[in-house]
Amino acid sequence: MSPLLKIRSERDQMSAIERRIADYLLENAHLLRDYSSQQLANALGISQSSVVKFSQKLGFKGYPDLKFSIGEAIARGDRHDDGAGAQAAPADPNQALAERLWHGKARAEEETRLINPPERIEAIAELIQHARRVYVIGLGEDGVPARALSMKLAMIGILGIHHFDPVLMAASTASAGAGDVLLVLSEQGKLTSLCHLARSFAESGGRVVSATRHTPNPLRAHADHALLVSAHDERAHVEPLLYHSALQHLLDLIFVLLCERGQDRLRQLDRQAERVQDMLDI
Repeated sequence: MSPLLKIRSERDQMSAIERRIADYLLENAHLLRDYSSQQLANALGISQSSVVKFSQKLGFKGYPDLKFSIGEAIARGDRHDDGAGAQAAPADPNQALAERLWHGKARAEEETRLINPPERIEAIAELIQHARRVYVIGLGEDGVPARALSMKLAMIGILGIHHFDPVLMAASTASAGAGDVLLVLSEQGKLTSLCHLARSFAESGGRVVSATRHTPNPLRAHADHALLVSAHDERAHVEPLLYHSALQHLLDLIFVLLCERGQDRLRQLDRQAERVQDMLDI
């Protein structure tokens, strides 16, 4: 994995000092060849040992190894810059904006894929496949992918129950037990109502799957399985777009895995799609 991509994907798990180092390395990667560990420490106003420990935490022997690895990554073109590098900027400003957005989404999806190992995705798909009922909830913007997922599950013969209100969901899950799954989508994972819902569901014997940012949060702590999303951008209006793009990619991957587990799922999907189309044609 590119060291810069590794830094991006693990940034949310870092301490405040480590995030300062990470941000500086990401923003000034092309200048690192001229920086010693002491010069980097001086630029950030921290101790040299903090730089060394940061490098070792990423799996390198020390700062020189990290600096060399970053230099190699840049030489290979692995920096994953938002812009087009040394290429001339396109004449159409909208084209430049679109390309930057596409680069940002691609980077967020790649980072997210790397922090969700295949065995975790497989375990969650297996859990949903054999579930008696799958309850899905998300509040605010998270409600859109939550509702879409529950509908997709229903199309392939999995009972998906969606609510946009945690009180209604609490009432629906009152009879939940072993064999039931609750999937909770919450970007920050800090909403008290959702944490309470997840805790109650787990106490009833059900299994909880959370989908949050790649940060320590209460909801993630209550989950049996956690889907993690890594998406960052300095523009406040763009960062949520990257988050939801990466989240949707995760959910789509699980749906595709479920669809391809035997022809019965695909045949059921085809039948349901035909029924929906017949209704639309009336």
